[in-house]
Amino acid sequence: MFQENKIVIEGLRVHNLKNISLEIPRNKLVVITGVSGSGKSSLAFDALFKEGQRRYLETFSAYARQFIGNYERPDVDFIEGLSPVISIEQKTVSKNPRSTIGTVTEIYDFLRLLYARIGRAHSFVTGEEMVKFSKEQMLSRIWDAFQDRKIVILAPLVQSRKGNYKELFEQIFRRGYLKARVDGEIIELNHGIQLDRYKTHDIEVVIDRIKLNADKMTRLKRAIQEGLALGKGQIQIMDHETEEIQKFSKNLMCLDSGISYSEPEPNSFSFNSPYGWCAKCQGLGTYQDVDMQLIIPDSNLSIQDGGIVPLGKLKDSVTFKQIKGILAKFKKDLSHSISSLPKEALATILDGTNGKTIEVYMDMGSAYGVYYNLEFEGLLNLIKRHATAPQGSLKKWAQEFMKEGVCPICNGERLKKPSLHFLIDGKNIAEVSRLNIYELNSWLSNIENNLNQKEAIICKDLMVEIKKRASFLKNIGLNYLNLDRAAKTLSGGESQRIRIAAQLASQLTGVLYILDEPTIGLHPRDNDRLIKSLKNLVSLGNSVIVVEHDKEIMLHADHIIDMGPGAGRLGGEVTENRSKENFVKEAKNMTAQYLRGELGKYEPKRREGNGKQLHLIGASGHNLKQVSVQFPLGKMICVTGVSGSGKSSLIHHTLYPLLSQFFYRSKKQALPHKVLLGIEHLDKVIEIDQSPIGKTPRSNPATYVGFFNEIRQLFAQLPESKIHGYKLGRFSFNVKGGRCDICEGAGVKIIEMNYLPDVSVKCEACQGKRFNPDTLQVRFKGKSIHDVLEMTVEEALGFFENQNSIYRKIKALVDVGLGYIHLGQSSTTLSGGEAQRIKLASELCKKDTGNTLYILDEPTTGLHFEDVRILMDVLNSIVDRGNTVLIIEHNMDVIKMADHIIDLGPEGGIGGGEILAEGSPEFVINQKASLTSNYLKEALQ
Repeated sequence: MFQENKIVIEGLRVHNLKNISLEIPRNKLVVITGVSGSGKSSLAFDALFKEGQRRYLETFSAYARQFIGNYERPDVDFIEGLSPVISIEQKTVSKNPRSTIGTVTEIYDFLRLLYARIGRAHSFVTGEEMVKFSKEQMLSRIWDAFQDRKIVILAPLVQSRKGNYKELFEQIFRRGYLKARVDGEIIELNHGIQLDRYKTHDIEVVIDRIKLNADKMTRLKRAIQEGLALGKGQIQIMDHETEEIQKFSKNLMCLDSGISYSEPEPNSFSFNSPYGWCAKCQGLGTYQDVDMQLIIPDSNLSIQDGGIVPLGKLKDSVTFKQIKGILAKFKKDLSHSISSLPKEALATILDGTNGKTIEVYMDMGSAYGVYYNLEFEGLLNLIKRHATAPQGSLKKWAQEFMKEGVCPICNGERLKKPSLHFLIDGKNIAEVSRLNIYELNSWLSNIENNLNQKEAIICKDLMVEIKKRASFLKNIGLNYLNLDRAAKTLSGGESQRIRIAAQLASQLTGVLYILDEPTIGLHPRDNDRLIKSLKNLVSLGNSVIVVEHDKEIMLHADHIIDMGPGAGRLGGEVTENRSKENFVKEAKNMTAQYLRGELGKYEPKRREGNGKQLHLIGASGHNLKQVSVQFPLGKMICVTGVSGSGKSSLIHHTLYPLLSQFFYRSKKQALPHKVLLGIEHLDKVIEIDQSPIGKTPRSNPATYVGFFNEIRQLFAQLPESKIHGYKLGRFSFNVKGGRCDICEGAGVKIIEMNYLPDVSVKCEACQGKRFNPDTLQVRFKGKSIHDVLEMTVEEALGFFENQNSIYRKIKALVDVGLGYIHLGQSSTTLSGGEAQRIKLASELCKKDTGNTLYILDEPTTGLHFEDVRILMDVLNSIVDRGNTVLIIEHNMDVIKMADHIIDLGPEGGIGGGEILAEGSPEFVINQKASLTSNYLKEALQ
């Protein structure tokens, strides 16, 4: 029977969930927690969200459903009480370079409409405000200025353009016009008139000549109307005696320079539309061009010695023969240094012959040569052409010689020139887009006070929508974000909170929201704002389910569901399902013990380090304010601070690129800084981020960490393999021979369905095992290669205990808390936190010298309290061997274990970028300027 206030689930068997049944209260804030791999995401996303989505899609017609995609029914007996579901996961809003905070939140869309309706146009020539005239205004001004005087009414057709205009003169002559004003001189029209095509011309048609008096008003009106039609909204009035010109336009017009703008529309301010974007960069604000420093780094070298890097050293190719022929025309050859070549010769090689042909001698070998006409494309043109081509090896080659810079036409403001000269309160729309949310609110308040009555009526609803969206972003702790910031640069947590703000703005009710760790990247100071926003969603009449490990979120929840007791096959059960009060007071499981403080106690042990340090001086990229910071080596360092305070700018965009350039000759450029001292104290740097370990389902933990090759070698050395002549490739699902030929090693086949989405089904030939039967006959300890890939890491550890190299690498995965994942698990199913820990395990397998710097970005993402403890044991062991671990982190359970803290702030965006505290946790808790200090003090108690 349907229960109005509960979601009832019975017999759920998704992934590792063991036929579970439970009830979840509706219209409450519910937290699902548990150790990594316990089944939290399977319950929240793979069951509740997918079933809610499937039920919604079932309401569509069969025709519409074919365009939507796959939607499988979760393996469950039944689910009751399910509302329409919206999932808000940890993913970047968009990777499109055109997507910005303004477009994602729709604030920019409303700003475009605001500028189209009340923006005041200014001339990009004189800076003066532009004007436009109605027909009545034109008539009145002409009468006042030229009463009882002879005038000539002109319709402008050509303004400052080259051409002979023979056809234009022919057309207007056929339409009955007898005179035209060409370059300031009135001429008679007749057949065959044409101008010098290489000179710039102005052409106006003479509509009429009138001595202006009361009797001629009707004739004047008709001439104005005819002139506006022919001149596309513009006419010119010339005084017959003085030849002075007055210009009039129905469109916006500069009276001094004569330039005019089209009537503004919202798409005039869109950098995603040809009506608004800069023609050079097409609205991207950046422009790729060839970097000559990469093409010719040393002009003292000759071409044959590789002086032109894209060509490489001399080889027997058509290109080198063509260049040799070009140089011969200038009495030079390939052995001469580039600096000694005539400018014209080098220009021909680099820029080509511009569509023309030149006669060159081609040496075809020792026996003969030939003269022929060469049209040479030019090396730079070749690189540009390949750089903009679809994906491929040539594109990758060409991109190596390109640099991205600010568009020289729009200076990075994305819009065409006229669009940037519509102002409100002295700012164009690009300048408003550079404001952060706090500054935007101030600007909106200021212009509201300065609007006239008409503008206030026009803007009333627009202001409400913009302010509403801005206030939700402010309330959720994203006040520091600029509207023009690219959406692809947002962290998973920031993009998730933007989507929460969008849902708050929508004011929907009766919805089930499912969120995946919204506290990612959030300083404890901002947790209160997030919790308040989630409570607001509930108060609107919605249900909110959060997959979360954060202590504060749990303590403010209405209900807690704990999954476990272990991970993978050891999990998949509901260990506790209680109200928050009862959970904290009565539950006996590990999560409740951590919440009560019974587990997780820590005795501080600070390391002294090795006495050496890195010293970064004068970092000023993004919002960093000329900061200088010391990184003591041989310690665990935590970089902390509120969101947007400059942590990533300091570490990922300044420190790491500098070290990467030094050790690996990386081309990634560091943000502005003065100098980095102390690099000689390190021998390598390793950055371990949360990007996927692979982009295809074929990549998996075994291939990434590197022990799958060793497993394949083990199988290839078995007696049965040697009898059949099986080599290493036989046991790869990416190579023909051993894999299933039907599914090509994928294990599944995609079936195209008419009027239904494509269906993924298990391959009938191999039954999802990826390999052909002969390959699967080869067994090690009774297990085929497929059986090995299906093992969990924990199972594989025991299975390969006597294979030292394989065992050591699998042990690294266990040490970082990933014993529950499968060796062959698709990389596309792994979370960001799991991917990061797999990378960490991969590095642990390698030998270190004790002088390595490891950089991690929030490694606690997706980790339960117990998982954090396991991870910290691993990181501490790395530091104990003399290495340095540098962590960007907000989790107080990690920060309190650091030897050294670098705290940035005090706020995000322009309010941040300063070093508030540097030192041990015991030192930082006494620094009043640090926002982290109070939370750290509580964690150390």
